[in-house]
Amino acid sequence: MTVDPHLLDDLEWRGLIAHSTDLDALRAALTAGSVRFYVGFDPTAPSLHMGNLVQILTARRLQEAGHTPFALVGGATGMIGDPRDSGERSLNSLDTVKEWVDRVRGQIEPYLSFDGPNAATMVNNYDWTASLSTIDFLRDIGKHFPVNRMLARDVVKSRLEAGISYTEFSYILLQSMDFLELFRQYGVTLQFGGSDQWGNLTGGVELVRRAEGGKAHAFATPLITKSDGTKYGKTEGGALWLDPEMLSPYAFHQFWLNAEDAKLGELLRVFTFLGRDEIEDLEAQTAEKPFLRAGQKALADAVTTLVHGAAETENAKAAAAALFGGADLRDLDPGTLGAALSEAGSVRAPAGTSYVDLLVETGLVKSKGDARRTINEGGAYLNNERVTDPDLVPGPDDLVAGNWLVLRRGKRNLAGVQLG
Repeated sequence: MTVDPHLLDDLEWRGLIAHSTDLDALRAALTAGSVRFYVGFDPTAPSLHMGNLVQILTARRLQEAGHTPFALVGGATGMIGDPRDSGERSLNSLDTVKEWVDRVRGQIEPYLSFDGPNAATMVNNYDWTASLSTIDFLRDIGKHFPVNRMLARDVVKSRLEAGISYTEFSYILLQSMDFLELFRQYGVTLQFGGSDQWGNLTGGVELVRRAEGGKAHAFATPLITKSDGTKYGKTEGGALWLDPEMLSPYAFHQFWLNAEDAKLGELLRVFTFLGRDEIEDLEAQTAEKPFLRAGQKALADAVTTLVHGAAETENAKAAAAALFGGADLRDLDPGTLGAALSEAGSVRAPAGTSYVDLLVETGLVKSKGDARRTINEGGAYLNNERVTDPDLVPGPDDLVAGNWLVLRRGKRNLAGVQLG
């Protein structure tokens, strides 16, 4: 079938090629015809996250360019986990991993087409790993892996002194075996993943060569970090989950809306399907008038729509506007408002609690004296209405979206109260 000859140029422009096997050979393969490729996802949590989204969208780019995706969910490798820089992973039960496999598959499926001449295929490495005997594994796979090369991997070297189990040490064999199996079964000749997987990716390429005399390719996408080099997360140590039950669409939208100016161009290139001219125009607008945050708005809308749909994007935008006085709170979807207030900070309080006490309990002010001064100075709001009575006690008529009160001090300091 016809393929886009400019795919690799676009991937390079978007900064999606951090490492690659022979780039000229990869370019020749991608322009000669539809390449069968795979990318793997280990179910080590009940949801995929921002880092996985890079791989999902890259797979979609390749498919739209005419190539054929195999999305691998690691029912086997997910029971072990790739070694980390510090500490052994907690091993999950087979039932837990099976449940997470189903959840992960459901998150990947909407991004790929499973019909047409280059239809996607979903595979699970548990299918060819579970029945494999230890002896066969060691004879057929293990013999192709020099221990000195495995010890040279950065993640292994960093763990040698503190200790690394054979379970995690052998992960590279399992992932490489996946490439060999897909090469044999389906003619898959390309694998990609994050740059932290580069040792595993090249291990698979080498295994295909050693075991079958085959030619295979690999490339790695860069790890996405903040300007200071630290990883992104909703909070310190918290992932930006794709599951709306684990991270609300409102919080998801807010994350992208608050992107650093310095990282905006990179995030637009990696996480959206906007064209080069449009992205460069947004970068120029942001450089000229950063206070308008045109690039961040386009980024937040595009990525939230990709992940959660256009309706949730509009709900998130409406909630943000309403919370700060730009729309009527009573018109909001209750679930979206609740998620937004939970994200902003919220407390529970019994009916009959005074407005002054609520300001203190939410942490918007330090004391009742501060609360009264804020009211007298005109900086206190309830449901976007200025509060002038220091003795106000909110009642049932003040509730929005079920049992919520929205308190605000000044323009930007916000908190929610669930009353009752």
